[in-house]
Amino acid sequence: MNLVGVDAGTTRCKAGLFALEGSAMRIATRPTRTRHTARGDCYYDPQELWETIAATIREIVSAEERRDIAVVGVASMAEAGLLVDGRTGDPRSHVIPWFDTRSRPQSDHISRLADPAERFRVTGLHPSYKYGLSKLLWLREHDTHSLDDTVWLSVADYIAFRLTRVMATDPSLAARTYAYRIVDRVWDEAWLQHLGIAYGTFPEVTDAGTPIGTVTTEAAILSGLPEGTPVSIAGHDHLCAAAATGVTRPGRAVDSIGTAESLLGVLDHLELGDREYRSGLSYGPHVFRNRYFWLGGLSAAGGSVEWLRSQISASPVSYEQVTALLEQKPPGPTGIFYYPYLSGSGAPNPDSNARAAFIGLQGSHDKGDLLKSVLEGTAYQAESIRRAAQYLTGGASEEIVAVGGGARNRSWLQIKADVSGCRYEVPALPEATLLGAAMMAGIGCGAYAGEEEAVASIRNRESYTVAPDRERHHAYRDLYERGYLPLEEPLRNHYKTLSAGGIA
Repeated sequence: MNLVGVDAGTTRCKAGLFALEGSAMRIATRPTRTRHTARGDCYYDPQELWETIAATIREIVSAEERRDIAVVGVASMAEAGLLVDGRTGDPRSHVIPWFDTRSRPQSDHISRLADPAERFRVTGLHPSYKYGLSKLLWLREHDTHSLDDTVWLSVADYIAFRLTRVMATDPSLAARTYAYRIVDRVWDEAWLQHLGIAYGTFPEVTDAGTPIGTVTTEAAILSGLPEGTPVSIAGHDHLCAAAATGVTRPGRAVDSIGTAESLLGVLDHLELGDREYRSGLSYGPHVFRNRYFWLGGLSAAGGSVEWLRSQISASPVSYEQVTALLEQKPPGPTGIFYYPYLSGSGAPNPDSNARAAFIGLQGSHDKGDLLKSVLEGTAYQAESIRRAAQYLTGGASEEIVAVGGGARNRSWLQIKADVSGCRYEVPALPEATLLGAAMMAGIGCGAYAGEEEAVASIRNRESYTVAPDRERHHAYRDLYERGYLPLEEPLRNHYKTLSAGGIA
């Protein structure tokens, strides 16, 4: 029996074929093409995205293995989505990615309509342009009839729809719209009515991994999947990665390191009060039933590296050159503080107007110092998230599981370990999100007896650990507590001055 996992990503689409015990039989990836409107907004073409994913799935499905595919699980980034016609499913908007900031004015408007602290107690979220509700208001403002007879689908929902012609979502994706009551597990009808949005604008919510339908004849032809194969929405990509790496109980955390970075931990129960609100973290339902998660993110982690790579040379510095430059640097702090706010800051101080900064540069610093300081700055920010979660839960996460493209950078992981004082475990999983998506689908279709059996089937994989160096940790901790944190507040005040003065 084989399982298929799909990750509909904003930089690459991925698909994997896995045996029941979690071993990867075949994995394929294809780049996702980012387009731009005339005014500079980012978007993805829905048909192009579907065709890319269908071709990626087709690449992993051989004729011999087709008949052994039991189920397909689809995961995606949480906040990207589009409007489709409620009857035909035809796209009525392009896909607006999570990082596109066009709906910032609508998010500010929402914050004025309701007390953010009150909305937090319902949604587990702080106001942001990223969420589906802000995007819906932007679409309506630019076309008053855009929400008529339409449904908002996340990218995973849309791909599952193209495979099955059934519209649905799961709680972990619904929770990232700012319109979902995460404890009650229902859409917030009164809130939507207040905003003039029809209740049916959002789809039915089913548990992560639960089959919503089966592969249609048309989708079978395009994807190579057997017609009639059950399809499920596996949920939020970071949560699927956490499930695959065994981060399913409090005490451990997963650090998903890509263009953006998210630090995520598990909660057995959820209370949303003033303490949780002040933490700056967001909260929501886990893909595993009856569990929740805390989450803090950096919107420009690997994105900061990409930005610097493109700035320090006429042609982007290769990853091999990046590694070589980092290896030339002595161990320990550079003394440079980099604040990774190229597109605002997240937890524990969410601020969409925050801006990036370097502090402490000298004429003797070179490319390698700049690169290392960027890695240090993202590590400092991740440490702020970890400490906020530690304050919230009352327990430290001494072991962090690293996944994503950034987990392949040993220099970065060593800096993270030295800054935090935590061990970083890197599991031997080629694509944790894909495996998690397949695993959730396997649970939903009964291929596993339950969640514990599914986790046990893959948890004994090989991994390596990056341990902190005690002396370097003390040096980094001193710089973090006496330099990085104290300088943050005056920087934020400066951002506010610039914003108030209308300076872009």
